[in-house]
Amino acid sequence: MAQKYPWGYPDIMRFPEEIDHDVLVRLRRIEGQVRGLQRLVDEGADCAKIVTQLTATKGALDRVGFKLMSAGMQHCLVDTDDEARESNVAELEKLFLKLS
Repeated sequence: MAQKYPWGYPDIMRFPEEIDHDVLVRLRRIEGQVRGLQRLVDEGADCAKIVTQLTATKGALDRVGFKLMSAGMQHCLVDTDDEARESNVAELEKLFLKLS
């Protein structure tokens, strides 16, 4: 049986380094967007401008989740035996439902 992370996901759900790098770049960009949102609120910016930026930030975060799910489908379901693949499909399904 695969080792479990403290929060219950199997150790086999790790992503290749190129996916990790891409996701980290995206998350750093999102971090900058969140700082920009904080600045807009601090400066008392127009509500429409804040909501527009918030929507863009939320969309970027959603795309990170979809990128991870796509990578999971490509990398976590390939070259595994039937039992491991079935387990991975179940875990990916749980993760996918959390994104929605």
